[in-house]
Amino acid sequence: MDAAPQVAQQVVWCSVHLEVRVPPAHPSVLTLGTERMGSGTLVEEDLVLTVNYVTLGAASVLVTGPHGRRVEGEVVARDFDSGLALVRIPRGLGPPAPLGEAVGPGQPVFLLASTTATARRVRAGLLTEVGPFDATWEYMLDRALKASAPNPGFGGGALCDLAGRVVGVVSLNLAEVARASLAIPVDLYRAGRDELLRHGRILSRAPRAWLGLFSQGGAGGLLVVAVIPGSPAARAGVREGDLLIGLDVARLTSRREFYTELWKHRPDEPVLLSLLRGGTPKAIEVVAGDRARFYR
Repeated sequence: MDAAPQVAQQVVWCSVHLEVRVPPAHPSVLTLGTERMGSGTLVEEDLVLTVNYVTLGAASVLVTGPHGRRVEGEVVARDFDSGLALVRIPRGLGPPAPLGEAVGPGQPVFLLASTTATARRVRAGLLTEVGPFDATWEYMLDRALKASAPNPGFGGGALCDLAGRVVGVVSLNLAEVARASLAIPVDLYRAGRDELLRHGRILSRAPRAWLGLFSQGGAGGLLVVAVIPGSPAARAGVREGDLLIGLDVARLTSRREFYTELWKHRPDEPVLLSLLRGGTPKAIEVVAGDRARFYR
């Protein structure tokens, strides 16, 4: 692992800092605020790869290289399914980073992130897991990367192998339960790059139904821990504290089951939720939405 700081010195010139301003009326402001900081990586001379939540609803994006040069950026693509976003900038901020591929658990890696406009920090560790991941906000990856080091800076930075190749985009710090972080495989960017740049989103993949709620495992089902104001779930009357026990005819015992059943539907289709509210069974029909349309 001693090689990581030396290799990072080469990759640091591909690392950028993002300052994002979001209008107060945008629906993402409730959870993410109007001013956001993020990390990103140059994957082409005029293209920055980062995480979607940093740029969501952006009215302006200021991008700074490690040498201090600042340029205006424009969000040109976002993928809610993977959690990635692309920002277009003028050429000349730095060189593009080489892309690699995660091998599997035990692979030495390092995380590179911005902490201020010009400061970068590195943490070395190992890949501890390559496998499924699901989160509270209707998000699931079939293949996510978990590393044994916490994110050293703002989200959206690079997870690199010891050859200095980017293998993932660091999304979440899992330090609450362990000194660990979660990254989105760069393969998801590589596979969708052309379509993202052509259309701004992935059109060849069927759009997913979205309800706009946050859930976690509960006794006998999934506990609704939050409902996004104005979302399909909120409009249908789903409440925080409800216990989801079924979707259509499927019984729900895990978030993976919930998302798998939900994503059999498309936006604007009705979804029948079975739930318990204060111990009383209820059935609520929700007309599913399109997350990209809601957050545009």
